[in-house]
Amino acid sequence: MTGTGEEQGRAGPPLWWARRRDAVGDAALGALSAAECAWEGIRFSEEAGIPVAAGVLFGVVVGVTLVLRRRWPIAVVLVGIAVAPAEMGFLLSVAGMYTLASSEVPRRIIAALASMSLVATFVVMYVKTRGDVEADPTLVLALSVFVAVALTVPPMLLGLYIGARRRLMESLQERADSLERELSLLADRAEERAEWARTEERTRIAREMHDVVAHRVSLMVVHAAALEAVAVKDPARAAKNAALVGDMGRQALTELREMLGVLRAAPKPVAAVAAAGSVEAVVRVVPAAVAAGAEDGPSLAELEALVGQSRAAGMAVEVVVHGDGAGGGYAAEVEQTAYRVVQEALTNCHKHAPGARVVVRLAHREGEVAMQVENGPSEGPVAGVGLPSGGNGLVGMRERVLGLGGVFVSGPTDAGGFRVSAVLPVR
Repeated sequence: MTGTGEEQGRAGPPLWWARRRDAVGDAALGALSAAECAWEGIRFSEEAGIPVAAGVLFGVVVGVTLVLRRRWPIAVVLVGIAVAPAEMGFLLSVAGMYTLASSEVPRRIIAALASMSLVATFVVMYVKTRGDVEADPTLVLALSVFVAVALTVPPMLLGLYIGARRRLMESLQERADSLERELSLLADRAEERAEWARTEERTRIAREMHDVVAHRVSLMVVHAAALEAVAVKDPARAAKNAALVGDMGRQALTELREMLGVLRAAPKPVAAVAAAGSVEAVVRVVPAAVAAGAEDGPSLAELEALVGQSRAAGMAVEVVVHGDGAGGGYAAEVEQTAYRVVQEALTNCHKHAPGARVVVRLAHREGEVAMQVENGPSEGPVAGVGLPSGGNGLVGMRERVLGLGGVFVSGPTDAGGFRVSAVLPVR
């Protein structure tokens, strides 16, 4: 049998009650029903011609079955229908019908048992009324119908209402629990995205610092080494190298100030978005900050000046440009990434291939821009300059290019040099 929704998930008999007060209430109802049926059993024993004790005992057994209404509501209703001819079990029938209607029993079974109870009550009432009084048959029929409907329909309707309300409350509770779990998951995801945003920002800052500082300082070290070598032999050249070192230092400071200015301005939208409580917008701040930094950063139009600085440091650099559109027409982040790739590749040439010939190739194609920096074998002592390497140059270039959906390839050449190639989509 199927019990009501109150005992779902409980252990088997006799502990089927969800709460202690439910057990106490059912026990009280069972005792009251047993007392009622025992009283009605006295009259039943007289009409049936059996001992009074047997009638009382029968009534007690029938009435006590009401205690099982939450576990086996169908059985309780069937017992009430079965004892209807004995004119006992009023409380049993009413409470049983209410419990059945409020349970999870299929509606067709509830309708069938309600119809059986209605018919049984009507027949018993009709026979009893017609035999006790001499009245108009129409009145007897109307009275029997009224009593049958009054004892069956109201408990059933009340039970249906209570059952529907209980299921609604359970559904709302489940939805509330589900919503709470979703909110907890969203909070965890928001924290993960915030951490991701912080990591991305730290990586971007480190990459920018590396690109800005490494190239300028590398050139300064190269010029300082040349200055040291020619200070006594060629004072004019030494003075020229000293001036170049000063220019490089000033340019490095200028770029650092520009970058720090962008970084100081970046927390503004972050604070505003955080106050608004939008996680998605917080995540979007990182690309926005990158774009803001790109707008103030270098571009392909400055590529010739970049190459000129390496030439001034004594490097033999050849620039080959294919296609139209050099130095402009691209998005700011594309321009900056292309510039930084060439800049970092030239810095690596200063560090690892002093004296080598370098070829910088730039190709403007439909929908993309490609760049390649290739150096031949080194013609000078690597240890002569003493430039340290942190191993982050190629990693930073790869991150920049892949971040824009491009392709990055680097590796040694058959001639003993090194080649760095990158292709960036212009949109």
